[in-house]
Amino acid sequence: MSIVIIDYGMGNLRSVENAFQSLTGDVRIARQPELLREAEKIVLPGVGAFGDGMAKLEAGGWIEPLEEHVRGRGKPFLGLCVGMQVLATTGTEHGLHHGLNWIPGIVDRLTGSSGARVPHIGWNDVEIVSAGGIYAGVDKAVFYFVHSYVFRPNDPTVISGVCSHGEEFAASVEYGNIWATQFHPEKSQRAGLQVLRNFVTRA
Repeated sequence: MSIVIIDYGMGNLRSVENAFQSLTGDVRIARQPELLREAEKIVLPGVGAFGDGMAKLEAGGWIEPLEEHVRGRGKPFLGLCVGMQVLATTGTEHGLHHGLNWIPGIVDRLTGSSGARVPHIGWNDVEIVSAGGIYAGVDKAVFYFVHSYVFRPNDPTVISGVCSHGEEFAASVEYGNIWATQFHPEKSQRAGLQVLRNFVTRA
């Protein structure tokens, strides 16, 4: 089994790679889209702004190969943080930007209501909406977040976990072969490793 982590200039690749290597030896970093052919499962990490992420995916020639392998061939996909946000139709960070539109919806700023600080940085509870899947075997759903923007899917049934920080927002989504988390499982200790283990072992 080959898990390929995409290096498109936006990810904290080392911590993601190290987390996966603690679970399986067959992990590779892909710096060219052609390497997706060898992947059985694909991980898209991301740190930074939505628009920058999409621009780098386009500049690196990643979008069509991702469409082919994830949407066309149905390879399991895991998006992390910005890697989740770019699944949306549009993002509003620093202007309006087109996303991959794999899961219709919009990414916009946390409201910061009720005195909650933005950016949202630190540990927070996640309410599991859909048992199994991403959260199979997770006994304490507490994860590490670093973000100012959130994904608001048009279809709420794709949301598998919810977090509250001034407002409720999608902490994770599951849509067929596509999984994604707003939190950073690679920084979330035991619960985060269980999420990654679930991805490693999924069919």
